[in-house]
Amino acid sequence: MVIVHRWFVLDAGVQFSENRHDFVHPPPGADPVKFIDPRIDFAFKKIFGSEDAKDILISFLESLLRLEGDRRIAEVTILDPFLAPKIREMKYSVLDVKCRDHRGITYIVEMQIQKGAAFLKRIQYNAAKAYVHQIEKGEDYPRLNQVIAITITDFILFEGFDHCVSRHESRETVTGQPFLLEILHYFIELPKFVRSLETLTDVLDQWIYFIKWAGTLETIPERIREAPIRHAFEKAMVANMTAEEYEYYEKAGIAITDAQGAVQLAREEGRREEAAAVLRRLLSRRFGVLPEGVSDKLAQADLPTLETWTDRVLDAPSLNDVFGG
Repeated sequence: MVIVHRWFVLDAGVQFSENRHDFVHPPPGADPVKFIDPRIDFAFKKIFGSEDAKDILISFLESLLRLEGDRRIAEVTILDPFLAPKIREMKYSVLDVKCRDHRGITYIVEMQIQKGAAFLKRIQYNAAKAYVHQIEKGEDYPRLNQVIAITITDFILFEGFDHCVSRHESRETVTGQPFLLEILHYFIELPKFVRSLETLTDVLDQWIYFIKWAGTLETIPERIREAPIRHAFEKAMVANMTAEEYEYYEKAGIAITDAQGAVQLAREEGRREEAAAVLRRLLSRRFGVLPEGVSDKLAQADLPTLETWTDRVLDAPSLNDVFGG
């Protein structure tokens, strides 16, 4: 069978092929290879949650959980595979990857760029929900199987240690023995991963490097030879996306940037309001009852201006001198 690829440009020189059945390379003279950023949940779902890329998900899980020999995963069933039209209809939300292996173990894999309120509680709630939803009736509890929740964060979640991969389980407090292993949690904190490409030591290192840095690269590193990881790079190539997929990917990235900007603005506004309140108290103590208009002046000033006025309070002979008048 002969497959003909027609290339077209969406924007900024980004090229796409209309055919998606095979991995394709841009024609000679095309722009450097561009990869989508796996840290964006839409991209993560596309790479790790596609039906045609189960080898990617299996390799990642086996490297993280250190599954070897007869403990390796023979097969996985992706419970909610990546479907661009379906995702496009959803509001911006958490897009995790859920799968079940041949032993009945359920895995929940989630990429999170920004920390939200009660984040750890949500993670534990989702794992517990996946556990109980395996059965319809309480008397069927013997049929329950293990649930492993894997959370990758682009922020530091645990301040008490420096290693980027951590495993969390329940242990008996006297003996330290793990008797309750039905729900396990693994976390990968990307900011704690500081290895360079030259110092990657195993498959898990390569996977974490891919997740953290693929969006900034222009070629598949020769040092990364694991077939599933190279397949992941191919899945992440912008040239292998449809225009619809790329459009939604961009929207997901913009939504994340907007959310981060809103958080930063709220922090800055909180600091500004606090500075204005402190300055108002200092002015009252220094000059007594404040005239009309001062409150409006403080409310409209930005943080640097408020800080400048605060520095003048103790030495200024009058209120006008504080404001530079």
